[in-house]
Amino acid sequence: MNTSITAINLSKLYLRPRLLLILVLGFASGLPLLLTGSTLTIRLRESGIDLAAIGLFSLVGIPYSLKFLWAPLIDRLPLPILSRMLGRRRAWMLTVHIVLILAIAVLGLIQPTDTSIWLIAFVALFVAFLSATQDIAIDAYRIEILAEEEYGAGAAMAVYGFRGGMLMSTVGTLYLADYLDWELAYVFTSLTLFVGVIAILLAPRPKDEPTVQLPSSLMSLFGETYWKPLVEFSQRDGWVILLLFVLFFKFGDALLSQMTGALFVDLNYDKSTIANVGKLFGFWAMMIGIFIGGLLVALLGLGKTLLVSGLLQGFSNIAFWRLAVIGEQQLSTGGDANISLLAWVVGIEAFTGGLGQTAFIAFLMMLCDRRYTAAQFALLTSIMAFSPKVLVAPAGYLADGLGWPNFTLFTAAAAIPGMLFLLWLIVSYPSTWRAREGLKINATSH
Repeated sequence: MNTSITAINLSKLYLRPRLLLILVLGFASGLPLLLTGSTLTIRLRESGIDLAAIGLFSLVGIPYSLKFLWAPLIDRLPLPILSRMLGRRRAWMLTVHIVLILAIAVLGLIQPTDTSIWLIAFVALFVAFLSATQDIAIDAYRIEILAEEEYGAGAAMAVYGFRGGMLMSTVGTLYLADYLDWELAYVFTSLTLFVGVIAILLAPRPKDEPTVQLPSSLMSLFGETYWKPLVEFSQRDGWVILLLFVLFFKFGDALLSQMTGALFVDLNYDKSTIANVGKLFGFWAMMIGIFIGGLLVALLGLGKTLLVSGLLQGFSNIAFWRLAVIGEQQLSTGGDANISLLAWVVGIEAFTGGLGQTAFIAFLMMLCDRRYTAAQFALLTSIMAFSPKVLVAPAGYLADGLGWPNFTLFTAAAAIPGMLFLLWLIVSYPSTWRAREGLKINATSH
């Protein structure tokens, strides 16, 4: 273990100024997401927009899935004047922040009608594009500003801030709309992004930030922005195993999460219980897991923390097997649903999921070369999102064919490939656990 890591006062790790900055930027990153999602759908429905049109608004979120396409440009293209004054990361963050504040306010000021629905869709899509672009710049800045020992806590603070932003854009905006009106609610919510503007202006410039010049031709632009980040990544030892690990580490967890709501219903839990225990209690258990996950990364290193959290995630799936077995037995005898067992199982799953999420995001941060931070992080997170969005598609067929007890055991087994790839990386490719160019660390820290 790295002696510099053991010397950290873990109780104060989260109070470092850079970590508090990451918390604020995480808030700014999470705020716009649901203003074009669930909050907007509530407003549209209240205004009498038909369900078919509201359903199509799911397409507004496409920029979040495709941001890897323009993330390399954020790495390479400087902004006139601002990039020289603030540096490329802060210049992009500040510019997008200001435009985003205006765009969210405009979105709120458009009254939803059958004739304005296309304009709302266009503005919402623009807000989503700006939000995704903001995420690219913030993610890259987070990687470049933190020391390697802070990656775990940084990932945790980013998630905390993101969740806080989502809370503001749902609960906060709904309260404002209830007491004022939708127009003012969106305007006031957009103004909360000024905390991000202040944070960016006060934020330090990353050390040794390279100066980026405009490419001389389109071919040069393509090579610098798209080709070189891929070439650099493909030259690493074990890069194929690395990508397979990124793809499969959360596979078993994602497979189970896709069907937990249906499982709760089939075990005869009512909606209030699902909300209070399955969602609210699970949320706070995850928050605790995220916090402890950040500390474990600093204390144990990434390799060991991923190993521990991965094993615990598999164990939590087995806990769901116990829930399914006992729940079906109680249903067959006419007994009541076991709420205390549900709380334990949900708590274990959410806590271990928080551990794994923090360590995994910190790991993706570690993998990025500082010359191509935005491009590589966006690509890695897109690969990470493939499991919960695509690979889990057959989950319903599996649950229906296997039955709930066998399905939960299958999801536990689905975590094994990811763990095998992790062990392969730890044993065969120690260079995986070294930060990329620009961060000097002890090679034995994993």
